[in-house]
Amino acid sequence: MTAKNIPTRDRLIFAMDVPDCDRAKALADELGDAIAFYKIGLELMMSGGYFELLDWMLRRDKKVFCDLKFFDIPATVGSAVRQLKDRGASFVTVHGNQSIMEAAAANKGDSLKVLGVTVLTSLDRGDLDDLGFDCDVSALVVSRAKRALEAGCDGVISSGLEVPKLREFVDEKLLVVAPGIRPVDNKPAGDQKRVVTVTTAFSNGADYIVVGRPIRDADYPHEAAESIQASIEEQFS
Repeated sequence: MTAKNIPTRDRLIFAMDVPDCDRAKALADELGDAIAFYKIGLELMMSGGYFELLDWMLRRDKKVFCDLKFFDIPATVGSAVRQLKDRGASFVTVHGNQSIMEAAAANKGDSLKVLGVTVLTSLDRGDLDDLGFDCDVSALVVSRAKRALEAGCDGVISSGLEVPKLREFVDEKLLVVAPGIRPVDNKPAGDQKRVVTVTTAFSNGADYIVVGRPIRDADYPHEAAESIQASIEEQFS
């Protein structure tokens, strides 16, 4: 397990995947103190009011992960990160090669952390074959994580399945954020293909987990979030 000094309740990042900012605010109010860290992504960005929502969350002492997966020429990605760095977000994601990640890292400032995407949890071996990657998933994740760290990124997005390899072959200072989390083994994965449970993700060495639908779609989202928080607290106590 990771030894990084991270507040336990910050280790759960809730993926706020809802259609608009009004729904996001209502859900955040419902979740209350069960969630301290939110991920807001492309769906909310395209709905309008993204930065208003970001500011609204910051005023409520929440941490925010801007999951925008910047992917463009290095100059454009660098400029986009520079625009974001003073907005109060904690994390932002970038895609791409070494020069793209270097541009993002060079413009992130002192408080914003850049996370390189390794392999999306919606992809499996067959998908990588379609994309032309002639290596197994874990080897690709490790390779991209090493490149991210060399480029100056603070961490990576990786399925919990590959975290043991990251901890074995990549510097421990790398932050690892694991999406595709399901609270129990028998929960449906939806469009996620490489999923793990909360316990497995942290046992494998993840620093943070991202959970969306198991909280959002629960009959009682606050209780669902608190149940996951209790599981995390038990692991780190």
